[in-house]
Amino acid sequence: MAPSGRISQSVFDGSRLRVILLLDLYEGAQQQFLDAYELMRKQVASVPGHISDQLCQSIENPSQWLITSEWESAPPFLAWVNSEEHVETVKPMHSCVRDTRSMRYSILRETSPGQPASRTAASTTAQVEARVGDGVARHALTFTVKPGSESKVAEILAGYEPPRAQVDENTRLRRTSLFMHGNRVVRAVEVEGDLLAALRHVARQPEVRAVEEAINPYLEQDRDLTDPESARVFFTRAALPAVQHVVSSRPAPAGLRRHALYYPAKEDCGMELARLLAHQDRAAADDPDSPVYASTVFQRDDTVVRLVDITGELDLDPVASLGLKGAGKAAELERLLDGAAIGVEGSLKTEHNVNRLLSHADMLPVTDRSADS
Repeated sequence: MAPSGRISQSVFDGSRLRVILLLDLYEGAQQQFLDAYELMRKQVASVPGHISDQLCQSIENPSQWLITSEWESAPPFLAWVNSEEHVETVKPMHSCVRDTRSMRYSILRETSPGQPASRTAASTTAQVEARVGDGVARHALTFTVKPGSESKVAEILAGYEPPRAQVDENTRLRRTSLFMHGNRVVRAVEVEGDLLAALRHVARQPEVRAVEEAINPYLEQDRDLTDPESARVFFTRAALPAVQHVVSSRPAPAGLRRHALYYPAKEDCGMELARLLAHQDRAAADDPDSPVYASTVFQRDDTVVRLVDITGELDLDPVASLGLKGAGKAAELERLLDGAAIGVEGSLKTEHNVNRLLSHADMLPVTDRSADS
């Protein structure tokens, strides 16, 4: 059981996943939507980890539809929904759907036909415990810019006025942290309330739109934000989901600093690398001597980014800062990490290579803005 006060949100708890997609169709687009759904249903049926899905239509408003799917756990779903295959699969739906909303839930309790509710609840409780949150949703975007344009892009991204924090009476943009690693940009946001509403609010702000237009010429992936399809594809590919967030139960120490560390994984090892770092940060949250107070791990394909709030400088305890503490952890990370991509080749058992990895993984801070209390 999590210690009192400790916050822990993770996709690695082993629970089955229920995905709910709410859709509002354009008038006259029903048959086109049904054809697109049949194509998607056949393709997703063969995806590892997928169990079942259902298509439902509102009995009150025929333009409102619901797709639910069940998965063995969250990781295989995230691997699918963030893949290029998924981007191509859902394209036919875009022209017939006015609005969508996706929600993902772990299955913690259920009653099965012919099985007593008490028995089901007891067996499920032994497997999965409810997570403890803080009312904040976390998400990140990542994209690359043309080599040689990094300093100009950093200047543009650091120079704009932040958007209004209050989105509506229930939603507030709490913090935005932006980092760069070479020509890769990572923008992480924390939102109290409705994440989707906050992202849409930010995208509409004139100062944000001006910045997005200013960096367009420097992007490696072309986009046209005036074209809904181009914008949708860009932001789908740029999504870097949070797979774990953990905060220690001990009182927050003074002088916490936020850092971002970039871990490029070997091919097809991204989820396993994220799982390793998540395990390490849960252990750090229970260690009163750890300099890591809070951590969020983001992962998409073979890109893994770890956002840490830490006391002191990273190099005061490189092993803890990198998430290598514990017997055999350096070897595990070494097995999963694309050392050549980050400039580290050789064993992480040596102090020199650990420090070299820390130096290369440490991302350049561009902005870190918190809304006024």
